[in-house]
Amino acid sequence: MSTYNGACHCGATEWTATLDKDTSSHILCHCNTCKILSGGAYTLNQIIPKDSLKITKGGDSLKNYTYKGDSGNPVHCYYCPNCTTHVYHHQTALGDDKIILRTGLLSEGRKNFGPAAEIYGKDRFSWEKEVANTFEVLPPQ
Repeated sequence: MSTYNGACHCGATEWTATLDKDTSSHILCHCNTCKILSGGAYTLNQIIPKDSLKITKGGDSLKNYTYKGDSGNPVHCYYCPNCTTHVYHHQTALGDDKIILRTGLLSEGRKNFGPAAEIYGKDRFSWEKEVANTFEVLPPQ
């Protein structure tokens, strides 16, 4: 296990995340929701235990909103109220103890977190290269 630091764009929200060195749950997501929220071609995410994330600054100020995910279940998005950086999401389909952390926001994550797989490969832009483990939508459960 290693602990990493993260912060939103404006610095009002900071956190630490303790992550397993096994990055098999580190994924690129090409779903249209992630593209819209990030303004990019995909997001970098890791599913982690909720208690592995500690908001160290601005936690009381985090805002959230909920939308219906492809599973039909609610997805709660938590973001900085000032710069709107999305820190993490909670997909209720994963249970109460798991969250999806935006690892591209970790200071170390920008360089050292290669993806193990990608989801929503069917929505990948044609100019993007495929990762070895690509699932058209979600991996089999």
